[in-house]
Amino acid sequence: MKELHSPVNRKTYYISMFLMIALMVAGLGVSTAELQGITTGYVIHLLCVVTIPVCLLIYPRYETFAFRLSIILLGFVYFYTLALIYPQTWTTYIMICLLPALAILFYDFKLFYISLSLNVILLVVVTSYIHKQENVYKYIHTDLAGNLINIMASQLLLFLIFYLTFDRIRKQELYLEQVQQSERLKMVAHLTAAVAHEIRNPVTVVRGFLQLYRENPAFDASDRSKFALMIDELNTVEQVTSQFLSIAKPNREMLVDEKVDVQEVLEGVASLLSSYAMLSNKHIEIEIGEGCAILMNAVEFKQVIINLIKNALEASDKGAMVHVTARHVKQKVEIKIVDQGCGMTEEEVKALGTPFYSLKTNGTGLGLMICFNIVEKVGGTIKYQSEKGEGTTVILTFPAADGS
Repeated sequence: MKELHSPVNRKTYYISMFLMIALMVAGLGVSTAELQGITTGYVIHLLCVVTIPVCLLIYPRYETFAFRLSIILLGFVYFYTLALIYPQTWTTYIMICLLPALAILFYDFKLFYISLSLNVILLVVVTSYIHKQENVYKYIHTDLAGNLINIMASQLLLFLIFYLTFDRIRKQELYLEQVQQSERLKMVAHLTAAVAHEIRNPVTVVRGFLQLYRENPAFDASDRSKFALMIDELNTVEQVTSQFLSIAKPNREMLVDEKVDVQEVLEGVASLLSSYAMLSNKHIEIEIGEGCAILMNAVEFKQVIINLIKNALEASDKGAMVHVTARHVKQKVEIKIVDQGCGMTEEEVKALGTPFYSLKTNGTGLGLMICFNIVEKVGGTIKYQSEKGEGTTVILTFPAADGS
């Protein structure tokens, strides 16, 4: 519960917990006043009143799954004990029906399923026990079938409330992440555009003079070849700055969609990167199904594939194989790039595509961000599946060119 890190929320939490503890102590006091003798049920009640408050008060410091589960189980013990040792208090039977709602406070799907399953089992067992205690639980035994139906209905209602609430919150979190990502992209766009313009102007001047020197017969062939090499490097700088500018203002010529043969592009990229892969004894294996064609700019698609396959090669160990497959799935073309590298953690996967975030030593984090932008622009998706030490799978989906 990260919300508890807020001073206001933490204050509200502790106030609520102290009120609840006061009610528990009051309940124990009432039961003590009516006590005829020390029983096992009373001892369990007393232990719960001592243990649960301690757990609730120290919980904000130990927000682990095991600790949450312990609190839930203690809650089960407490309320089921009350229902069994104080049968005259019929409201405790209502409380045990609502026990899975405790997991909602922790916003934990796994914990909710555990508590819901456990509660259904215990309710069936307790109801069977009550069926034999006709004189003790008269208010339930009068209509046992009806009460059992209502109990199961309450569990279903809790499940629907939790599922719909969880789904709504998850969508809101996704929307918030998209908004934050959009704001970051705008910031990066303005920054990179300004830097690219400042770099491009002096580079243009320097390249112009180098071109003049290259054509000047006063320099010998060796010097002119060096000028040519410098011009080539400046051309590379020009391409990089153009890529920066494309973040801020996409090239309209690049937005023209055309029918791209996925097999042709993948084979071309594999051929292009094969020598790069062989330098470290790595290999690229391609398997392409029939009818794989998409609508987008061919240069942009090639840029995305080169970037992702190159990343897969760099992440793989020596002698490893990078598998690239493409197939037609319903109205989509699905491309998978599977490497045998070191893999990534869940947090690292979530951060992919964020400006300036890179797992490479000399990476800028902009290449993958541009890939995400290109794919999303044509209605496609990029998904990563990875585990530490198990390699990574990149799944790209694009709308099929034929729409079928």
